[in-house]
Amino acid sequence: MTDSRDDRPSRPRSGGAGSGRDNSRSKPPRAGQGRPDEKRLWTKGGAPARGDRTAREREPEIDRDPFGTKSVRSRHDDPEIPESVTAADLDRVARNELKTLSKENAEEVARHLAMAARLIDDDPELAHQHAISASRRAGRIGVARETLAITAYAIGDYALALRELRTYRRITGRDDQLPMMVDCERGLGRPDRALELGRSVPKSSLPVPVQVELAIAMSGARLDQGSLDAALQELEIPQLDPTTAYSWSAALFAAYATVLEDLGRQAEADQWWKRADLAAEAVDPDDDDTIEVIEEELSVESEPSSDEAEGRDGA
Repeated sequence: MTDSRDDRPSRPRSGGAGSGRDNSRSKPPRAGQGRPDEKRLWTKGGAPARGDRTAREREPEIDRDPFGTKSVRSRHDDPEIPESVTAADLDRVARNELKTLSKENAEEVARHLAMAARLIDDDPELAHQHAISASRRAGRIGVARETLAITAYAIGDYALALRELRTYRRITGRDDQLPMMVDCERGLGRPDRALELGRSVPKSSLPVPVQVELAIAMSGARLDQGSLDAALQELEIPQLDPTTAYSWSAALFAAYATVLEDLGRQAEADQWWKRADLAAEAVDPDDDDTIEVIEEELSVESEPSSDEAEGRDGA
């Protein structure tokens, strides 16, 4: 699923050479490891004890339910799906993620996900119900948890959306939904945590469209703090180029115009609003990453004749 976001919550991979020092003290043990003299919390007498009540009380939540499947196990009635909707209605890349499921289950999950994508703009509540159904059947599939997060975001349940996005990130290892995670923190009234989260990943490791979305979300967090100048700086990225339009340019230009207005720089804001409109018109909404060059306030004139050129040179 894809979604569009503005600068406010509204809807829907590094390393370096070592220095030769022993850095073992500064590195936390990986999951399932610990110091040789340390017993894991889920062991008893050196043997696995996951069924032991006392041990489970001490067991870290991440060890108990690493994929967060319990969060989608509550009672739920599946919404109806029209017979005309088939698994083929789901994006091919998304369908490919369902291959680990049984054929029958994959079919039903795909149909629910297709319905969620179809309904997200017009009926986000019903889309969310379909997403819940898909997640209950495919709790360890990234696209199912991502869809549940997006629909939760669409209905304003930022706590659920953030939890599902963390699970999606843990399952897939991808950071492409980092901007939405930042916006969820904002929606929960935590701009400081939003900024901290946004800075947790090197921007250069993200695809360009995600970099732009993250800049908009980070700017929004700065606005939440009342730091207008910092909000403007977050948006002053290389992609803020008025001569070129990509699928993400209109949203970036509009966010920049909004902050300029808040700063009382109305003339500049009006210019960027105009650029946002031009960018939206230049890009085909059905073709991502379409590029158009926008030449503002320029008119094409014929080249002057040799006589006219000589006349100007002699003036």
